[in-house]
Amino acid sequence: MKGEAEKIISKARKEDRDFLLEPEAKRLCALYGLPVTRFEVAKSEDEAVEAARRIGFPIVLKVVSPQVLHKSDVGGVILNLRDEEGIRKAYRRIHENVKAKVPGVVIEGILVQEMAPSSTEVIVGAIKDPTFGPTIMFGLGGIFVEILRDVSFRLVPIERVDAEEMIGEIKAYKILEGARGMPKADKEALIEILLKTSDMLMDIPEIKELDLNPIMVYEKGAKIVDARVILEGAKG
Repeated sequence: MKGEAEKIISKARKEDRDFLLEPEAKRLCALYGLPVTRFEVAKSEDEAVEAARRIGFPIVLKVVSPQVLHKSDVGGVILNLRDEEGIRKAYRRIHENVKAKVPGVVIEGILVQEMAPSSTEVIVGAIKDPTFGPTIMFGLGGIFVEILRDVSFRLVPIERVDAEEMIGEIKAYKILEGARGMPKADKEALIEILLKTSDMLMDIPEIKELDLNPIMVYEKGAKIVDARVILEGAKG
């Protein structure tokens, strides 16, 4: 597991990147048993269609490029694709959008990803403090993390009791409990995500920042929809 993780980090280093591309970040998470959405990287329309068939509709397409960190800002994400024709049109449109907005862009492929059903969104994040080391964060995800700033923190490594406390500390905890008709969140799935993320942070000191946001949490299970990993300065 750690050896495979080092290969992913090493590739970014060789390319003088201080971040992982989304498929790299998701592969890293998957190595630690984190429940990322199913995905494949396609290099052509035909490959995108074949990947969508294997994964199952509906599908999300996202650009994979070292020049594009904020994919939505440049038209690099298209959601809720429900048939092969939609995949082909969206594949071409993403290429057109990104090339128009990012001159000289290098597109390494298109991420073909299952579209996780909507649900309560949470975030698990981390930042490496120069004094104390990695700190893990939990809170409501999506737009709520920016608006409400309702999050809890712990230094890693954490144990089960820490994960339970982090979940219970946020002001919006009642939402996770199923307030006002919302589905009750699978607390055990969230605990596992926090513990496995802690393990990953301890194993890979090169991680400077981590964002798993949004994580869709269901009555049973959870899905990490997007993953972002920033590394300590690249060694070019």
